[in-house]
Amino acid sequence: MAPTLSRPRRAPVQAGTSAPAAALPVSDPGTRRSRRPALVAVGVALAAVGGLAGAYLVNQAGQRTDVIAVARDIPAGKVITADDLRSASMVADPALHPVPVTRSADILGKTAAADLPAGALVTDSSVRTGQPIAAGKERVGVLVKAGQVPARALQAGDEVHVVATPGPQDDKAATGARPSTIEAVVLQVGEPDANGARVVDLAVSAVDSPVVASWAATGRVALVVKARA
Repeated sequence: MAPTLSRPRRAPVQAGTSAPAAALPVSDPGTRRSRRPALVAVGVALAAVGGLAGAYLVNQAGQRTDVIAVARDIPAGKVITADDLRSASMVADPALHPVPVTRSADILGKTAAADLPAGALVTDSSVRTGQPIAAGKERVGVLVKAGQVPARALQAGDEVHVVATPGPQDDKAATGARPSTIEAVVLQVGEPDANGARVVDLAVSAVDSPVVASWAATGRVALVVKARA
C-alpha cells in the first residue's frame, strides 16, 4: 500500500481575531542629510588660506637683513667714521627702522644727533647734517626771518656775526651806538615754517652762549655773514 502524505493542520482561527501580520522589512528610521557643497568649498578655502598664511609667517621669520649698528660709544656732535660703526644681522621688524648696510654712505661723515651707545641700531634720526661742534663751543638755536639774515641762503660752516638789534622801548640816544656782536659758526639751517622763519643752529663759545640765547628769546637778533676768504 503506497504511503500517503499528510498536511500539517493549521490552528483554527477563532472568531473575532485576525491572522498575524507579515513581518515588515527593517529600514533606517532616520533620514540622512546630505552636506551642502557650498559649505564644504568654504571650509576647503579657509584651510588653504590658513596654510598659506602660516607658510608666509614662517618664511618671514627666517628672513634676516644686515643693518648698521654702533661699534663704540659715540658722543653727540661727533662726526661719524667707519670705525664707529659695524654691521648687525636682524630679523626684519616693521616696528624698527634701522639703516641697512647698503646705505652706510648716508651715515658716514654726519654728526651724531645724540649720544649713541655701543650696540644701538642706527636710524636716520640718529645723525644730522651740519658742522660738528668744536671743543669749547655750544649749540644755540636762533629763530630768524626775512630781514634778519642775508638773502643768500645760509650754509653750514658759514662764519657770522650775531648782532643784538634794538627793541622799540630802547633809548633812542643809544640806537646810534655800536651794537653788541658775538662771533659764531653756522652748524645747521632748518626748514622754513609757514611764515618763512627758520631756526639756525650756531656754534658759540661757552661764555657767549647764554647771551645769544637771551637775544634769540626776544627776537632781537640778526646774522651778518662774514666774507669768505
